[in-house]
Amino acid sequence: MKHYTFLVFLFTLLTSCNKELSFENETFEKESTLPCKNDCPKVTINIPIAKNIPIVADNINKKVFSVIKEIIYFEEDTTKANDYNTLAASFIASYEDMHKKFPSETFGWEGKIKGDIEFESDQILNIKIDHYTFTGGAHGYQGFTSLLFNPKTGKTISGSQLFKNKNDFTAFAEKEFRKKYKIPEKSNINATGLMFENDKFQLPQNIFYTSQGLLLYYNSYEAASYADGPKEILFPYDQINPYLIYH
Repeated sequence: MKHYTFLVFLFTLLTSCNKELSFENETFEKESTLPCKNDCPKVTINIPIAKNIPIVADNINKKVFSVIKEIIYFEEDTTKANDYNTLAASFIASYEDMHKKFPSETFGWEGKIKGDIEFESDQILNIKIDHYTFTGGAHGYQGFTSLLFNPKTGKTISGSQLFKNKNDFTAFAEKEFRKKYKIPEKSNINATGLMFENDKFQLPQNIFYTSQGLLLYYNSYEAASYADGPKEILFPYDQINPYLIYH
């Protein structure tokens, strides 16, 4: 009996070790029930859910959820939303509450979130969140968010952890950025109308691993005005591998 129990345990262990991290996209939607003529308020969340390796998947799923929550959750009590259905319902509830207070000033709220696996290797996993929200005003806000993970642990990797020496890479990236956007080498980085904080070049909040290379992506307002749009620069891996820790 003990021998049989050991074999069952060994089989279970080997089976679990052979499992690989996988993702399955799931969609969550909610639409307002208040009467509307056009552009009825609606939110759609389509996101990859990590599966198969519980601890790793849990780490990844929790981080992705927390980021999406920051994008579309407007209630003060953050403990109310702990799943995507509740999050979607909260977005619509916030609209309906605002509409009741200001019926002539609120219309057409919209939330669209689409997540995809942008890049995956033995060393790094990159999930890209494409998000758009409109909650009134002259225009909505569209942006990309990069989430980097260690695929073996599911723990987050920050942008500063990507480089052997962040300062060296930043100096290199600034030279290339100036070339692309025709900013004179000896002038201030904002000389041509950019909006870097303290007039000093810095790496973006979102860095993507792509099949073509490492993408530095500055969302609107991060380095330029909304009218000027996002800024980006792509570095082929063979050009910057000496700077990178993860490949």
